Amino acid sequence: MSLDTPDGVQVAFDAHAGELFGVAMRGLNDRGLAEDAVQETFLRAWRSRDRFDPALGSLRTWLFAILRSVIVDSSRRRHVRPQPVDPSSPRLQPAVPDHIDAVIAQWQVEEAMRRLSPEHRQVLVEVRLKGRSIEDLAQELRIPGGTVKSRAHYALRALRLALEELGVQP
Repeated sequence: MSLDTPDGVQVAFDAHAGELFGVAMRGLNDRGLAEDAVQETFLRAWRSRDRFDPALGSLRTWLFAILRSVIVDSSRRRHVRPQPVDPSSPRLQPAVPDHIDAVIAQWQVEEAMRRLSPEHRQVLVEVRLKGRSIEDLAQELRIPGGTVKSRAHYALRALRLALEELGVQP
């Protein structure tokens, strides 16, 4: 996929805009700002398309890196120049701390988990997240405990690789 032509940009937009919008909504908590962030992401990508190197990562990963910068810039602008607010507005909410990095990290882990095989994902969730024992899970799945251990080992390796593909540095 390339951003060298308007058609390439349209293909990239169709493929990634939905996910970008979801992350922008979680980060900015405002539909209009999220839409602007996605638009700005593609504008910045178009302007700097000559700097994209597919050898370093996928177009998707590059777009998410740009989106992160756009979200941070948008958040900073809102804090530097607060918008006038009607104090009687029921939509007034306390300030939300900058949590963009946590949102991006959460998305990256979710995406990496989706890339695992169902067997690997199941073992990771049950053993690492829910704290179940290897023996208990082996009995439930009716497979040897050694198989559960090896699945957990290879699942962690696959998760690490998937995170690296998404641009997460250890």
